[in-house]
Amino acid sequence: MIESAIAWLLAFLAAPAVGLTSVFLISFVSATLVPLGSEPAVFAVVKANEAMFWPAIAVATCGNTLGGVVDYWMGYYAKAAFAKERESRWFGWLARHGAKTMLLSWVPGIGDPLCTLGGWLKLPFWPAVIYMAIGKFARYLTMTVALLYVPDGFWRGLAQMLGG
Repeated sequence: MIESAIAWLLAFLAAPAVGLTSVFLISFVSATLVPLGSEPAVFAVVKANEAMFWPAIAVATCGNTLGGVVDYWMGYYAKAAFAKERESRWFGWLARHGAKTMLLSWVPGIGDPLCTLGGWLKLPFWPAVIYMAIGKFARYLTMTVALLYVPDGFWRGLAQMLGG
């Protein structure tokens, strides 16, 4: 039963009519602390219809930024539960550089926890969101352009070289 539900969900999200919806949902979920990559979804939509380049980038940026906002608020409200951890060097670095650190929210592995720490430190909300959006937009733009305009043969060769 679960397998058929997952198959139905994946088929639904793959439908062209909900391509941007899928990009939004996947981008949103991947920005939370759930390990999921959203770039393949953006690339698939753009590869299927190049006219969707900017809408896909915009929707992915919005979804991923809103996911980062969820991380921010989780950190904001978790502060009391983990007050002792505030003494680590990460907190000092974030406090010193402020909301601009959210530009690094695009970095895989550290970007999403960084948004959570930004909330924990109560960095100014709107500047943090703006910097978060700029960083995430730059990531989607860079990744999608690279995937679209680097020849497919290069990616196949790289996959073979890495053992894929």
